[in-house]
Formats: sequence, structure tokens, C-alpha cells
Amino acid sequence: VHNTIPEINAEQLQVYLSLENLDLSSNLISEIKASSFPRMQLKYLNLSNNRITTLEAGCLDNLSSSLMVIKLNRNRISMIPPKIFRLPHVQFLELKRNRIKIVESLTFQGLESLKSLKMQRNGISRLMDGAFFGLGNIEELELEHNNLTEVNKGWLYGLRTLQQLYVSQNAITRISPDAWEFCQRLAELDLSYNQLTRLKESAFVGLGLLEKLNLGDNRINHIADGVFRGLTNLQTLDLRNNEISWAIEDANEAFVGLSRLDKLILQGNQIKSITKKAFSGLEGLEHLDLSNNAIMSIQENAFAQAQLKELVLNTSSLLCDCQLKWLPQWLSESHLLQAVSVSCAHPEWLAGQSLLSVDPDDFVCDNFPKPQIRVHPETTVALRGTNVTLMCSAVSSSDSPMATAWRKDSEVLYDADIENFARYQRQSGEVLEYTTVLHLFNVNFTDEGKYQCIVTNHFGSNYSNKARLTVNELPSFLKTPMDLTIRTGAMARLECAAEGHPPPQISWQKDGGTDFPAARERRMHVMPEDDVFFIANVKMEDMGIYSCMAQNIAGGLSANATLTVLETPSFMRPLEDRTVTRGETAVLQCIAGGSPAPRLNWTKDDGPLTVTERHFFAAANQLLIIVDAGLEDAGKYTCIMSNTLGTERGHIYLNVLASPNCDSSQSAIVHEEDGWTTVGIVIIVVVCCVVGTSLVWVIVIYHMRRKNEDYSITNTEEMNLPADIPSYLSSQGTLSEPQEGYSNLEAGSHQQLMPPAGSYMHKGTDGGAAPLVICSDCYDNANMYSRTREYCPYAFITEEDSLDQTLPNIRVQMPKETYTARTQNETSALGNLLADRDVPVFLTNHDKKSDKKISSQQIIEPFQVPLWGGSKDLACSHPQFLHHPLAHEAPQPLRSDDIANSDRDQTSPRACHRLREENFD
Repeated sequence: VHNTIPEINAEQLQVYLSLENLDLSSNLISEIKASSFPRMQLKYLNLSNNRITTLEAGCLDNLSSSLMVIKLNRNRISMIPPKIFRLPHVQFLELKRNRIKIVESLTFQGLESLKSLKMQRNGISRLMDGAFFGLGNIEELELEHNNLTEVNKGWLYGLRTLQQLYVSQNAITRISPDAWEFCQRLAELDLSYNQLTRLKESAFVGLGLLEKLNLGDNRINHIADGVFRGLTNLQTLDLRNNEISWAIEDANEAFVGLSRLDKLILQGNQIKSITKKAFSGLEGLEHLDLSNNAIMSIQENAFAQAQLKELVLNTSSLLCDCQLKWLPQWLSESHLLQAVSVSCAHPEWLAGQSLLSVDPDDFVCDNFPKPQIRVHPETTVALRGTNVTLMCSAVSSSDSPMATAWRKDSEVLYDADIENFARYQRQSGEVLEYTTVLHLFNVNFTDEGKYQCIVTNHFGSNYSNKARLTVNELPSFLKTPMDLTIRTGAMARLECAAEGHPPPQISWQKDGGTDFPAARERRMHVMPEDDVFFIANVKMEDMGIYSCMAQNIAGGLSANATLTVLETPSFMRPLEDRTVTRGETAVLQCIAGGSPAPRLNWTKDDGPLTVTERHFFAAANQLLIIVDAGLEDAGKYTCIMSNTLGTERGHIYLNVLASPNCDSSQSAIVHEEDGWTTVGIVIIVVVCCVVGTSLVWVIVIYHMRRKNEDYSITNTEEMNLPADIPSYLSSQGTLSEPQEGYSNLEAGSHQQLMPPAGSYMHKGTDGGAAPLVICSDCYDNANMYSRTREYCPYAFITEEDSLDQTLPNIRVQMPKETYTARTQNETSALGNLLADRDVPVFLTNHDKKSDKKISSQQIIEPFQVPLWGGSKDLACSHPQFLHHPLAHEAPQPLRSDDIANSDRDQTSPRACHRLREENFD
């Protein structure tokens, strides 16, 4: 020690092979060579305070069997080669005050028994990943006074047994979230005198066994909520000389989770006020240091939860009002006066006086010099890109200038757009109201957080409630599903991805609902991480419109894609041969399936199918119906289905049998008779129902008319009435029983005695014209059986037809003998005309016959058919026609009392046209 030895010579040490302690410190040794030491039983080696710059590989190998302590402090070592220390028994290694800047990976591998490594004051700026790997028994690592900037799990890798880590006096600004993953047995951590400004929530995750934590003399101004929550075994926490006054003043319970904390040091943190929740959760706290803080107010019961045995408090800035009246008595009762030195600063007449000597009656609240928050900012939800305004207002009775600040997530916003307004108002004296407004323009997701305003004056600070700002964004699609056409049995793949804030939830619908046939059959697969929707083994029922729905609290949107499933044509039912009896109806079924829907064609006997009036197709040609099947219809019928994917054919054999026990001619007759029997029965039943109902109504009307007065009207054969007088005024009588050929219609509950349209001839009982008719269409709101029921003349208001245009005013008469001479063929022709026009025929007659003799030349035998356009030629072919009235539908009603006074000229609301005598030749 303290010599000028320039080097270590192995030959000189040969005589000391049993030596255990060797101290060569404070010499001039510059290097250690591989041959410097002989094989010795050395346990302690001190080479500190030399000029060593180089350590050769294997320089200490001859000491590996016994060496336990190595000291290389105060040398000039700048680099340590990897794996140079192959010393399995070394427990203590000191490399303090050297010039090591970088520690490479695996530098200390081979020191399996090392428990303590000290590398202070080296200027280390970088620790490579795995720098300390191999130190399987390390317990203490001292890295103070270096230039480390970050704590991360890379250089801490492998230190699973580490219990004490000292990294004070560095330049650490960040603790990575997973820094302590490989050293969770830490009991003591010293991070003092660094440049930490923030403690994130993940700063100490994994340190559940930590007992002592020193964060003093940093620049910490932000402590995340719950940052200490996992430190359940922490006993000492040193936060001296930081900037965390808000943690105490804001009542945010920053120390929740430290139930075993025994000592808390908060000196020098610019604390001005202490709220009653400042130390919530510190049930085991016994020592509290609040020295060097200009504390002005302490809320009552602020220390109630702690079991304090020592309170260090020195302040001369107390606001001695009614809210501090409790403190002197509590200090005395808790026996905590020994380290307490407190005095008043306000009110002025108590300034400088010790708190303990103030009379209890002097603690009064005449005013409120400390700011009081009246308007707190409100929680807001905004869409991305919009503007947001947060407002905060406070009042104070002091003239002291007020200053405001806004914080986001407990961090001060230095570059915020803030407007401040101050005014005086009268409120139990003159008070100062101070309003601050925070403007956030074009908000983005980075603006989300908790906002809070702080109002400060000379007497302290007050904190508003925290208002949360949530920024949402409507969903927008990154990927949209595309229309897909696919064959059955294949895999359908639909993509859909959307972004938004919060991230939207993706859901699927089919045809507007949530019923997925593929889901029921476990053929549907949704891959959230890949934004893909799969349908395996696609079937026809999977075809439809699929909607991708993107939804978040801001809104939602959807995108549609059509899944088209293609399927080759196929028979949905087996084709069945048919056997029918001649004359029956044969139905051949070819139920087709496929997508797109196949087109069907039929052939017979491998040739074209000749379609007659007996062949019908139904259900898109899937049914071939053959009516009245004959022997010629028998044969092979082929159903041909085709679409874009292919063609399919199927055969049906139709066998037509002759009727048993009959020859062919007889069977045809019998079949025809059987075929029309059913139709005839139906027609007879319908006709009977109609006729029966008509007879009932006619009988009822007949008896009702018999009760009415008779209407006497002069009857003349050649009576020419004015055009505006209805022709039915030329006869007298009531409705008689219906004559042959009378047709009756029912419309609802009314008996319709005249059809809705058309012109008709009427026959009287005497063979003359009898145009008197009662029309139920005229009784819209009247009683049919009233004595004053109305009569309806037939007026020409029907739609135009050819006869009306050609013969507007013709009276047609025909000699009876001429008419009777007509053949049945002509009568049949007229009947066919009636059938073609599908118009019912109504016939009327007179109740009374005229006493006048009628000449044979003027016997009127009117045709009981309507004169439609189709009968125009017929009328012209009979020059012998006599005059006969022609009536049309839609007459205006004529009251019965007007008919009774028929001797007076009465003009109907709508005139009835007469037929005049005309020569058609």
C-alpha cells in the first residue's frame, strides 16, 4: 500500500502461495497480465487506486479457486472484456471511480456467486441488454453517480435475486412499464437525485416486496392515480424536494394502497394546503415530515386516519380562521408538539403569533381570502374535429391577484389557449370573481383526459372537480365486403374492417336479420383479428344480402354485399311416370332447382312438343297439364333444365289407357258425358239459386205493389211522346210476375231489376210495348217498399256503341207473322249475339192489356235482345220492323206522385230517346 510498484510479478509471489489477503492499492500498476498471479489461495485482492487500464483475458484465472473479494476502485479501466471474470467464488466486486462508459452484454458472466457489485462514479451512460446476466446470486447493485437515463428490463435481465438497487445521482428520466419484470425481489430502491418528472401508473408494477423507496430530489410533478397501489409492503417513501404539492392539495388520494407505510417524507414540495383526504389509506403511518412547506391551511381531520407518532411541521404562513381552530387542540392531545413550529400570517392582527398561543375565540371567518370554486368544468363528449370549451369560476374576498392554470391528467397545460376574466361583484361585501375559459380547437384523441382548473392567490390554491373529455369518432370502413358469386360447396369469404373512436364493434346481418342458416349448422366462422367472415360449404339458403355493421357510441354505419350462390340444375323431386285413362287430365311434374333459376323446356318422344289447346304450362313450365288426354298423347316426355352452369334432362313416360269394358267410340262418348256432367250440375245449381232468389223478390215486390194505388195512363199504340218524356208513361199497370227469359241479379242486399248498362226491349202481356220498369239502382238512400218509391226512366247515357251512333231515333216494329216465320237459326244467331256481349236480358210486361183492337199489321212482337252494335246489321235486314221503344241505363228518378198525375206534361231529369220509324233498305 502506498508504494511505487509498477507491475505484478508472479515470481515474486511464488513464496506466498498460501496468502489469503493481498492489498496492492495506491501503487503504479498499469495492467494485469495473464501471468501476473501464480496459483494461490488468495481470498481478498485489493488493486484500488492504481493506474490500471487493461485487464487481459484470464488474468485472474489462477485465483479462481479461492478468490472471494476483488477491489479495482480508482483506476483507469475504460472497458471490461466479456467473460473476463471466470471466478466462481467471488462474492464482492468493486469497480468504483473508473472510466467505464459502456457495459457490454455478458460482461460479468462467470461470477455465479457474486452478491455485491459496485460501479459508482464511472460515467456509465449505457448498459447493454444482458449486461449483468449470469449474476445468479446478486443481491446488491450500486450504480450511483453515473449517466444512466432509463431504467428498463433489458439491462436488468437475469437479476432475479437482486434485493437492493441504487441508481441515485444519474440522469434517469424514464422508467419503462415492464422494467422490474426480472427483479421482483427488490426490497430497496433508490432513485433519488435523478430527473424524473412523471410517475406513470406502471412505474412500479411487480415490486410487491419493495420496502424502501427513495424518489427524493427529482422533478416529479405528476403522480398517476394508483401508482403506489401495488407496493403493499412499502414502509418508507421519500418524496422530498419535488413538485407534488397538488398530490396533497387536490385530495386525489395519491397514496392509496400503502397500508403498511411507516414513514413518509414530503418536505420541500411547495405544499400550501392539506385536505382531509390527503393521507387516505395510510392507516399505519407513524412518521410524517411536512417541513419546508409554506402551508397555509389544514382541513380538519386531515391526519385522522394515520397513527402519527412524529409530525415534522414548520410553517409561518397559516391562515388562522375558523377552519384552523381544531389544530392546536389536536396537536396537544396527540403529543406531537415536539417537532411542530407553526405561526399565523393572516389575519393581520394575528400575524407572527404562534398558533398554539392564539385564543380559541380569535379563530373567526369574517371573509374568505382563499379562492373558492363556484363553477366547475363539466364532463364533455365531443366528436373528433369539433371545438370544446371548458369554463371555471372562483371568487375571493381578498384583493390579492388571482392566477389560474389548467391541468390535464394532473399535468399543467403550458401552451393551452386560455381566456381569463376578472370582475368585482357585491356579495356580503365586495368580492373578486375570476373566470377562466379553456378553448380546445379541433379536438383529437390525444385531447382526451381529465381536465381541472386551479385558482391561486396569496392565501392558497383551490382545485376544481375533474371534468372528463371524451373524443369520439364515427366509424369509417377500412374494408368493405364485396359482392360475391360462388358455387355451392365452396368457401365464401367476406371482409369488413372499420375504424373509429372508440373502436367500433363489427357485427353481421343477413337479409336484415340475425338468422344465419350457416350459423345454425356451424358452418359460419368469424375471425376478429383478420376482419374476415367465412361461410364453409356454401348452400343455397346462404344466398342473400349480408350487411356488415360497424357501431360505437358515436354512431354506426353499414355496408352490404350480395352473396349469390350458383347451383347446377337438379330435380327437386324424382320424376314419376304417369298413367291416366283416356279423357282424364294428365299432370307431368318437373320440379327444378338451381341458381340462377333454370329454364325449362319440354319435348315429346325426343322431338318437339306440339302444343294444342289441350296443353297448358304452369309454375314456370314445371307443370305440363294435358286436358282430355288421348291415346296420341302417350309417349316419352323429356324435361330439359338449363342455366349458366349446365343442363339436366329427365324423362317421364305417359301411358294413356282406354276406358275398360268399352270400345273406343263408346269410351269417348262416355268420357265426354262424364266430363260435362260436373259442369252441368254446377251450372244448374247456380241458375236455380239465382232464379229462386229472383222469384222471392218479385213476389214480395208484387204484393207490395198491389197495396199501392193504380196508376192510370192512356195507352195508345202510336203515341208519340216528346223526347223529354219517358216512354214508360205510355202504359199503365204494375209489375207482373217475370215472364220467360227474365233474368235476376243481386248486388249486395238490393234487388237489381235493370242492368248497369245497355239498352233493352220489353214485351207486354198484350204483345205491346211495356216500358214501365222499377230500377233498384235509383234507390240509393230510399225505401224500396215505400208508397212514394221512385220510377226510373231509361236515359241514353251509356258509353258509345255503333248502334247508338247509327240509329239515334228509330222505332222498330215487325209484323207478328213475319217474326214468327223466322227460323230457329235466326233466334240462335241472336242468342249468340247476346252471349258475345255478355249482357243480361230483362223482359217486362203490362199488368193490364189494352181494350183496343190491334190490327194484324200492327201487332208488335219485339225482339227480346239488346240492340248492340253487333245487332246493327240484323236490324237493317228486317224492313218490316215496327216502332218499339229503346231504353238505356242511368235514368234520373221520377217520383211516383208525378206518375199519378200523368195527365200533366212532366219532364224527366234526363230524357229518354225514342225509336222512330225508319226504312233500312
